[in-house]
Amino acid sequence: MRAKLTYLVTALVLVFYFVLVGSRGLLLIEQGTLLTVTFGVAVLILPVIGLWFLWANTQFVRKANRLAELLEAEGGLPVDELRRDQYGRIDRDSADEVFARRKAETEDTPGDWRCWFRLAVAYRDARDTPPHGAGTGPAPRTAGQGR
Repeated sequence: MRAKLTYLVTALVLVFYFVLVGSRGLLLIEQGTLLTVTFGVAVLILPVIGLWFLWANTQFVRKANRLAELLEAEGGLPVDELRRDQYGRIDRDSADEVFARRKAETEDTPGDWRCWFRLAVAYRDARDTPPHGAGTGPAPRTAGQGR
């Protein structure tokens, strides 16, 4: 719940910032000179890019949460089997062991999105991220799509 609240607050602050910057861009355009119109258009591009990025991230999070709910309903969410230190932080060696198992599982069944989801969780637990383009396993099939 804390992560959702943090995301919501951050999104609201960004939207406020985008409105503020956008209004400045419109003020520049209203001045009507070539220079201010050019700057105004340039300033308006920033909030447009920011809003697209925020929308794309929100869509990604919503889809990932749906996959997690589906996996949970199937009983396939990874069990937390990681050792932790006295402060509750994940032991790196433990995370590496789990990662190695998840990676082998994914290599054995690369067409199963569930394995890719569990591998992504293992990446996060190991505080590691895959290189760009790696770990983008196949999209899950939805109801109505054949196997």
